[in-house]
Amino acid sequence: MDSTKEASVTDLKRPREEEDDNAVVAAASMETDNSVNGDEKKEPACFSSVIPGWFSEMSPMWPGEAHSLKVEKILFQGKSDYQDVIVFQSATYGKVLVLDGVIQLTERDECAYQEMITHLPLCSIPNPKKVLVIGGGDGGVLREVARHASVEQIDMCEIDKMVVDVSKQFFPNVAIGYEDPRVNLVIGDGVAFLKNAAEGSYDAVIVDSSDPIGPAKELFEKPFFQSVARALRPGGVVCTQAESLWLHMDIIEDIVSNCREIFKGSVNYAWTSVPTYPRHVQ
Repeated sequence: MDSTKEASVTDLKRPREEEDDNAVVAAASMETDNSVNGDEKKEPACFSSVIPGWFSEMSPMWPGEAHSLKVEKILFQGKSDYQDVIVFQSATYGKVLVLDGVIQLTERDECAYQEMITHLPLCSIPNPKKVLVIGGGDGGVLREVARHASVEQIDMCEIDKMVVDVSKQFFPNVAIGYEDPRVNLVIGDGVAFLKNAAEGSYDAVIVDSSDPIGPAKELFEKPFFQSVARALRPGGVVCTQAESLWLHMDIIEDIVSNCREIFKGSVNYAWTSVPTYPRHVQ
């Protein structure tokens, strides 16, 4: 039984925004013979019409490039209040979670990202006790935080409940983190959550966000990091998803500049190899 303590906080939620010029660009959609209860369905736009049966990830975040995976079966396809959610079985990377046309994790390589974004900060300070995770609806960061015996409380704020539910259903070995009794889950906006957090309440804050378009955009901006600094105790640590050094130096430079202005102590950029992320680096 899931022992996660979940709170749905309506004033922390934001509605799905209308798509703008920064929306994810995907390959043209194609008709398939997929049907549910006799009703014909269209493949999502991110499924390539150039090579039938393949998912192709395209985005203005990496113009002129696409990463493709062969699709064996579409397992889930839905639209939440914030984004399109897809799960498919790939030929080479196991099950794949896609949000707004962008790969978030695969069963084969998710460990590289989850372990780095978690253990790097938590091993950099002595005996962290209270940890906040912003985003990370798949539960992988929770799984890794829970490995630290010193941690007594893990608060998590994820804006999209569909991501949580889908991850529990299709990625149980990742979402196992939700079963830890130290976890307190809030479904809501991480920006609002941090604004309401008590000053100096966390030893560590881990920001497991998607890319800086759509619902995660504010998690890359200076006011958000100011809220993080206020919520951290003296000597605390923050670790945030900061994009690829091969593609997004402007984003990285902005994050490093803001953090050096806001936080006391060292500010560093670290990366690891994740084969299904842009340029295979995160």
